[in-house]
Amino acid sequence: MDGVTVIDHPLVQHKLTLMRKKETSTASFRRLLREISTLLCYEVTRDLDLTTTRIETPMQEMDAPILEGKKLVFASILRAGNGLLEGMLDLVPAARVAHIGMYRDHDTLQPVEYYFKAPEDLANRLIIVVDPMLATANSATAAMEKLKERGAKNIRFLCLLASPEGIQRFRDAHPDIPVFTASIDEGLNEKGYIMPGLGDAGDRMYGTK
Repeated sequence: MDGVTVIDHPLVQHKLTLMRKKETSTASFRRLLREISTLLCYEVTRDLDLTTTRIETPMQEMDAPILEGKKLVFASILRAGNGLLEGMLDLVPAARVAHIGMYRDHDTLQPVEYYFKAPEDLANRLIIVVDPMLATANSATAAMEKLKERGAKNIRFLCLLASPEGIQRFRDAHPDIPVFTASIDEGLNEKGYIMPGLGDAGDRMYGTK
């Protein structure tokens, strides 16, 4: 699909399979999510701009590569996005963090916003929005609108699983935002859940169901 990158690294796919299994414990699910998020972060940041800085190694001076520009912003769509956020911060501990509180009404399937907190100067930063599931895309689409309203211009969306329906709706609403995912699954069921999916990521991460 145009504008969509499927991260098919063998370790990503292996860990995703373990997460899908219904007998995987809450503790194991959290651990795997943190591990896989580090691998996903590696891919979504592959083309970051670099410059050089003069350093001195134990042997001699050299011009060494270093990230250029303002620090990244990782934007977590609460609550499940925090599972991806933690592993990504392991890899990029200096990143700024935004939190977007949105949940999907299980009757209407529409997003409801209850919290938004982000660093200043979003217009000059790369923002990577994270949420494990891109199902109906209602919450993700609304989150992008909130970020753009606050000046964000350079945004990427990262998820574990996506449905074809969700990708289509997301890309229709935000064709300027690329999507990175570990899998495009078969589709949605009548309740708006990804099939075969892995269930509700938030519930499985926090043991709330």
